Amino acid sequence: MNFSDENVAAARASHAASPAEMYWKIALPTSPMPGAIRDLINPVRSVGSSSQEDTVGSVFFLEKDLFPGSKMTLHFTRATAGAALLPRGRADSIPFRSSKLPEILSQLSVPADSPSADAMRSTLAECEAAPLAGEAKRCATSLESMVEFAASSLGTRDVHAVSTEVDRAGPTPRQAYRVEAVKPVPVSGGDMVACHGMAYAYAVFGCHTTTAAAYTATLAGADGTRAEALAACHADAAPGVAEAYERLGVAPGSVPVCHFLPQDDMLWVRN
Repeated sequence: MNFSDENVAAARASHAASPAEMYWKIALPTSPMPGAIRDLINPVRSVGSSSQEDTVGSVFFLEKDLFPGSKMTLHFTRATAGAALLPRGRADSIPFRSSKLPEILSQLSVPADSPSADAMRSTLAECEAAPLAGEAKRCATSLESMVEFAASSLGTRDVHAVSTEVDRAGPTPRQAYRVEAVKPVPVSGGDMVACHGMAYAYAVFGCHTTTAAAYTATLAGADGTRAEALAACHADAAPGVAEAYERLGVAPGSVPVCHFLPQDDMLWVRN
């Protein structure tokens, strides 16, 4: 990306800005930084472990059921809790492929027989899997890589990202939430890029193109927690979504099915 002298000067003028914050101000000067990135720059306490089946992203519902007054039981979690957001130079110096896993584990001081190593092995395998038909994908190991993939996929540098925002820095329990308001996310051109936080020794995002509809929902939890939750609604029967249709008892692709995104996922759209 080419940046104006004004943007560079503004970033340098920021006091105590991290390299990631400086890059953001230069690359995306008019776009607010989403919570998913802010939380990596200023890490929150670990949200604790949870099974894949216990995360907010695994709870599917019909689009017609997302309305003010509806209630859902949700558990907001982060796959990247405690992970460091590496500068691009550092990230690019570390191998990122399954065949190099022993070297990666040694370089990052991760025990080979640990749950962390197993999670990293799964992430690498997922990143190396072929994209779906008509989909572009990339596992971004740095903020710069993610921004460039989003801009390239959307055909413009004039982009911004949105993510789920929860008003508590620490862990939140699995609990009932009431939907107070729902607003569609404007998606210029109809396509966007989804980036999902992945379990790894440092921050890695699995990014792919998608045409899902998106909404932000204001949620009120039973314990007083409040969230601006980002929901994606899929109208196809892609892998992972096909099982949701079966659980909801509707024919695949007949109606949109939705899920909320965890706090370390984000959607990139054109401004």
